[in-house]
Amino acid sequence: MTTSEAEKSVSDKSLTTIIYALYAASLVFGVTCLVAIIINYVKRDDVAGTWLESHFRWQIRTFWFSLLWGVIGLVLTFVAVGVFVLFADLIWYIYRIVKGWIRLNDGKPMYAE
Repeated sequence: MTTSEAEKSVSDKSLTTIIYALYAASLVFGVTCLVAIIINYVKRDDVAGTWLESHFRWQIRTFWFSLLWGVIGLVLTFVAVGVFVLFADLIWYIYRIVKGWIRLNDGKPMYAE
């Protein structure tokens, strides 16, 4: 690995860390997840073929599935079960952020055990 490639790898890992932080911050501020998903899509080609690609896929899927279950939960709040769906969605979202961030910190891709 050349110095340029090593610097790019460190830069990409730092960006992936920032994206996880933006997703985590959305638990408090809400809108930071929109910034995170935009960065995911804009920079996805930059990490294609690297171990960080799996983290980007993990982050993108976390966003979209959490949004889907959030909408379903909101609709279902009119029949009371939605609160449980929203709570489960929140726990699942936190789990995905924590698991991904830990694996990133350990230098491991997602989906590989």
